[in-house]
Amino acid sequence: MLIRTNANGFEHPVGSDITPRSIYEERRRILRMMVAGGAAAAGTSMHWSTFAASGTVTAPGKLTALPSVRSQVAGAVTMEKVTSYKDASTYNNFYEFGTDKADPARNASTLRTRPWTVEVGGLVNKPQKLGIEELLKLAPQEERIYRLRCVEGWSMVIPWVGYSLAELLKRVEPLGSAKYVEFITLADKATMPYLGSRVLDWPYTEGLRLDEAMHPLTLLAFGMYGEVLPNQNGAPVRLVVPWKYGFKSAKSIVKIVLTDKEPGTAWNKAAKNEYGFFSNVNPDVDHPRWSQATERRIGEDGLFAKKRKTLLFNGYEAQVGQLYAGMDLKKFY
Repeated sequence: MLIRTNANGFEHPVGSDITPRSIYEERRRILRMMVAGGAAAAGTSMHWSTFAASGTVTAPGKLTALPSVRSQVAGAVTMEKVTSYKDASTYNNFYEFGTDKADPARNASTLRTRPWTVEVGGLVNKPQKLGIEELLKLAPQEERIYRLRCVEGWSMVIPWVGYSLAELLKRVEPLGSAKYVEFITLADKATMPYLGSRVLDWPYTEGLRLDEAMHPLTLLAFGMYGEVLPNQNGAPVRLVVPWKYGFKSAKSIVKIVLTDKEPGTAWNKAAKNEYGFFSNVNPDVDHPRWSQATERRIGEDGLFAKKRKTLLFNGYEAQVGQLYAGMDLKKFY
């Protein structure tokens, strides 16, 4: 099911920024350092502000700072040009606040993110209810610069702040019978004006296999661009699964349930033939109504520019491909 609006996912008002030669040369210097092994020694102390100086990331200075360390997880930091904060925070899908791309930024100010509690239960030894402040301190906050691919055919590169979801799941001790993880998001009619719509079955729910949820790249995110999450991007805590289409990364999570059965998910329930449970980014498996072979990078690729090729698993095949060994990816889409 695709909601058609004036913002169709391909038209974007912000043109590409031309990178100054000095910035381009600085990026090449950093890449040479990494190839030579120089970045390995500096990696533990290198922070996103280092790359801000080279033009890759700029601090928005809008919300509360969320300090982090540079992630050492394999594949967690892409060297691609980071999408501008303005684009990432004003062009997104969060249907609880409207179906137009600009609606979440316009309407999400009503969301109350304090107090906030996340309940973790189901097939676990130690079910818990954790306040957001406790969650923030559960593990060191890391910066992860991930590619984001929307099922609609557009993409971004976003510097998130958070830690591997596995840190939380290990704390509750999953039972041997647990096979899946369900994520349930906030559904508050008092603060989410579009919950009265029939677009989806509320609350918004998503799910992963337990091994997917435990993968180190699966991120429990509390911030982006070095600051806490804006409301419209899923504050105060959301999921980020970089090798799957963006709708798999549930926003404003209030409950996590471990189960032995595949959970129903919002878009799969709305249109099972269009949105599978796995929803891995796959250029060889088209959406029934459009190709997934290419994509437009928001803020860079104009409406009439040649599209860039979409990568299998969004470019994270080396890290996650083994999770799907032997599976028919066209059947398990």
